[in-house]
Amino acid sequence: MGATSLDKIKTLQRNPANIRNLCILAHVDHGKTTLADCLVASDGIISSRLAGKLRYLDSREDEQIRGITMKSSAISLHYSTGDQEYLLNLIDSPGHVDFSSEVSTAVRLCDGAIVIVDAVEGVCPQTQVVLRQAWLENIRPVLVINKIDRLIVELKLTSLEAYTHLQKILEQVNAVTGALFTSKVLEERAEKVKEEVDKGKDLSGDQVYDWSTGLEEADDSHLYFSPDQGNVVFASAIDGWGFSIQHFACIYSQRMGIRSEVLLKTLWGDFYLNAKTKRIMKGAQAKGKKPLFVQLVLDNIWTLYDAVVARRDEEKVKKVLTSLGITVMTRDLRHSDPKVLLHAICSQWLPVSRAVLSMVCEKLPSPLEMTAERVEKLMSIGTRRFDSLPEKTQELKTAFLQCSSGTNAPVIIFVSKMFAVDTKALPQKRHRPLNLEEIAQRREVARQRHAEKMTAGSLEGALISDRTPAGAKMISLTLKDSKPEEEEELKEVFIAFARIYSGMVKKGQRVFVLGPKYDPAQGLSLSKNLATSGLKLFVFCVLLSAKMISLTLKDSKPEEEEELKEVFIAFARIYSGMVKKGQRVFVLGPKYDPAQGLSLLPGGCSAFDCVPEVPHLSCCTMENLYLLMGRELEELEEIPAGNVLGIGGLEECVLKTATLSASLACPPFSPLNFEAAPIVRVAVEPKHPNDMPKLVRGMRLLNQADPCAQVLIQETGEHVLVTAGEVHLQRCLDDLRERFANIQISVSKPIIPFRETVVQPPKVDMVNEELSKQQKVAVIHQVREEPSHYRSSESQHVDHDGLVTLTTPNRLSTVCVRAIPLPQEVTVLLEKSSELIRTLELINLSLREGKTMDINLRTLEAIAELKEHLEILLQGRKWRNAVERIWAFGPRRYGPNILLNSIKDYNRVSMWQCLKGRHSESAGAPASPLRDFDNSIVSGFQLATLSGPMCEEPLMGVCFSVERWDVQSLAFSQHPHALKEDSVSHEAFGVSSHENCVDLTAERDLTERRTDASSAYCYGPVSGQLIASMKEACRQAFQAQPQRLMAAMYTCEIMATAEVLGRVYGVLGKREGRVLHEEMKEGTDMFIITAVLPVAESFGFADEIRKRTSGLASPQLVFSHWEVISSDPYWVPTTEEEYLHFGAKADSVNQALKYVNAVRRRKGLYVEEKLVEHAEKQRTLSKNK
Repeated sequence: MGATSLDKIKTLQRNPANIRNLCILAHVDHGKTTLADCLVASDGIISSRLAGKLRYLDSREDEQIRGITMKSSAISLHYSTGDQEYLLNLIDSPGHVDFSSEVSTAVRLCDGAIVIVDAVEGVCPQTQVVLRQAWLENIRPVLVINKIDRLIVELKLTSLEAYTHLQKILEQVNAVTGALFTSKVLEERAEKVKEEVDKGKDLSGDQVYDWSTGLEEADDSHLYFSPDQGNVVFASAIDGWGFSIQHFACIYSQRMGIRSEVLLKTLWGDFYLNAKTKRIMKGAQAKGKKPLFVQLVLDNIWTLYDAVVARRDEEKVKKVLTSLGITVMTRDLRHSDPKVLLHAICSQWLPVSRAVLSMVCEKLPSPLEMTAERVEKLMSIGTRRFDSLPEKTQELKTAFLQCSSGTNAPVIIFVSKMFAVDTKALPQKRHRPLNLEEIAQRREVARQRHAEKMTAGSLEGALISDRTPAGAKMISLTLKDSKPEEEEELKEVFIAFARIYSGMVKKGQRVFVLGPKYDPAQGLSLSKNLATSGLKLFVFCVLLSAKMISLTLKDSKPEEEEELKEVFIAFARIYSGMVKKGQRVFVLGPKYDPAQGLSLLPGGCSAFDCVPEVPHLSCCTMENLYLLMGRELEELEEIPAGNVLGIGGLEECVLKTATLSASLACPPFSPLNFEAAPIVRVAVEPKHPNDMPKLVRGMRLLNQADPCAQVLIQETGEHVLVTAGEVHLQRCLDDLRERFANIQISVSKPIIPFRETVVQPPKVDMVNEELSKQQKVAVIHQVREEPSHYRSSESQHVDHDGLVTLTTPNRLSTVCVRAIPLPQEVTVLLEKSSELIRTLELINLSLREGKTMDINLRTLEAIAELKEHLEILLQGRKWRNAVERIWAFGPRRYGPNILLNSIKDYNRVSMWQCLKGRHSESAGAPASPLRDFDNSIVSGFQLATLSGPMCEEPLMGVCFSVERWDVQSLAFSQHPHALKEDSVSHEAFGVSSHENCVDLTAERDLTERRTDASSAYCYGPVSGQLIASMKEACRQAFQAQPQRLMAAMYTCEIMATAEVLGRVYGVLGKREGRVLHEEMKEGTDMFIITAVLPVAESFGFADEIRKRTSGLASPQLVFSHWEVISSDPYWVPTTEEEYLHFGAKADSVNQALKYVNAVRRRKGLYVEEKLVEHAEKQRTLSKNK
């Protein structure tokens, strides 16, 4: 089959019923790109012999070198089956965990997915991830079990053992899908129960809920993968074969006279063929018979491999070819590599492309079959529910479901990513082959030009010869880039090596060439004649040297052209309407509100009109439309709905993702679901400072081209690049050097993120002895510990319980703060719910400003569930009523730290006011003088949690309880003469043992305030002082508790054979890793090791483990969680046992202190370290004899 013409694809694009938008998903090295090659070869784009070797959709050089896919690539294929013709928009996605964001961009644009599983490795971590991503986007998957040849060649399994192995793989995949389905059904069941409670039904009593009833009622028949349903293909893409049950059912129904419907139900399962009765019976396993699938399918494949690969039996091969009716070329039969012959046979007998594409066309939905549930999910963003959207917006749901390309259909497009393309690859820059007429025209034009040049040269020569006297030799030349007629022959030209002694020389200027016998006296006598000819004499002396330089003549390009080597193409899909080149559309930002847009703009307003400013709305022109064909682009004038396309000219309007529409009623689509969060940071700077503008521009382009990479500028001025992992980081740096910035750059060591926290005071010391039974002894370092506790001065006091009392510099306000460690479960819950807490903060902000807001019912339920979970987890006397007293979360108002209001009689608006009703809560909270400075306390808390005292890293899992807050009346009047005797004092619920001491301090502070009232203004506004004091109080309270460092941890999945297991453990132990569990895969000699590894120790881990195991083990690193490092970074021996065990120096390696010092040194903070403690040994400089 030849390559499909562009006109044919244009025709197919207009029939959405026969369009299939699909992507290929799998774990790394499971054969996605090899299968894609086979599908591309079936369309005639590449040779079938190169399928699996060319990796056509891996167009980057580093993809070819590493052998892994790093970006999503799309291609349109034409497939015919029977009388139906289909257009398949295929997207190949990466399998490496570092590039899972590319999978998210691909899944959003598709209606179905091909999930590939390795027949040996089975379900791997990334397989589960991609199945979950497909589930979240509501797209339908089909399954391809690939690399079945490995079961024959590598594992040496029999056909019956292979059948059992394949059954287990299917069970594993269905178990993952079933778990996703179960969670969804249980969520829906819980919502129904909640609705019944809200309606007032009497559900009290001894009623027992059976949660399984929801599972029994739900229909999951279409959900699971089963060969008899036609959604499973068994394949070996590298050998070019693949099949489904339907194919063999059709073959054997003709040979055996059994209906194909019966064979479809019995070919996979516990059925066997009774040789005597020629009937299909049940109970093959119980009776020890070969299942039908083994007998009729697998045995034939095993026989073929045995004849071609194992034994190389020519006679048997000829018999097989005769029985199958296949003709193979003689060169393939004689080839030294048996895989060549195998591929030639299998690609004709069981072509993998036919099996996969038939399954795709039959089982995957078209754009017309998009479910209403998916449409509502796409259109509902943030706290908005679908039924709360404007009526015009809800009407767009019909446009989605109809997928119409009519003139009245609104244009709706979603851009999932922006990708960079070399300008030379654009269709406008590509040389188009000339037809015969154009070649003849160009030949005629060239002849005319040549004739004109010859005529002009003869006339000019005659003029000069008439005016030049005898004995004088003068030649007139033109300094310009003359293009010879035959450019291909003139590959080399000569350049004159010269110097200008006078005048300005310009391109195209005419000058005299003075020969060695030229006489200027004779030339001057004819100057009048030369002047009338329009020639002007310059002194232009060409020094001819013996050395001539041969160069290729090129016009120097201006700087602007050199910079524009990359252009951005939007990777998008049309959900509705007909898109035309040059059309203007609205760009809807993620916070765009369609209700606001419809109210601010007149009805019928289009993107072509002069649109006034609307928040989060802009206009753009789609300058070019492209058909994505893998490594090439084809320009189109218009594209109908339901297709995947590339859009040019959006780089100034779209950063990474965007929703484009011609209708103002269209809401922005819900954001993409990214599985891997960027965690690896490096600082980047140019080697030459004058290249800084190029670096800034290059970083901006990189940020736009990569969906997961983030570019930050820190307060120190450093340009920081944040990536998902080590491989992703290397790719981004290569792109920055070679594509976007084109400069030499210096890259810092990876910036490892840490978190700071506090823990409960330990009960045992470093030698596991109870502290209550130990007696502290004087040690050298104990002097350093004393200032951190029991501090007392005029403005601050720290008691032994860790309660910090701090006064503002103007003595007008005092705060008492205590730091309390949060339970680990609460910290994990807050970290997982960060997006929900951010939404809660936005709702509270709107309520405080008096704005009305339609909140999604699911969002309210999620907030109520979060509050309920917090109440369950925060139990005990010290957490009594703590959830209601939450003041704020931090840092950035949604982090895993809590500010608690423990001030007596200060009733502020609850954090959970959206659950109780807006008016009831505000009415129940009487106005307080402290309300004016409420935000100052919160701002100080936010600053304190953003950078901790240990190494200026964010805090995590810390609760700051404000137990007392005094504000003098002068603070409200902001005038020194308005000072009054009374103060507004609010004390805590709990009374500490040092209450008398605190009260005495407060009285002394009050006396001092009266004397210093006149100088109250010299410290600035009270709110600013209160922010600084609150921040300092939180830091002091943090330091009064046992401090710990938290490290980011990777979950590491390693597949290794038994012989290299010890080396894997050695590498993990060297890098502070911890093995969680290991298991052996059934039927193989492979072990799956699950471990945790600090991110700080992960750089170079993959390379080291591959070197140590000779490539037999390869890890997958996924960010998992934050873990407290158990060792105290500031530990010194304080008990007698510690002193005897560790010595006075206690100079053993402290891992936490090493990390702290490394971070402080990188940030330019003070590091307490001694280079030389004692010169105990003197080093001699004399050589050893």
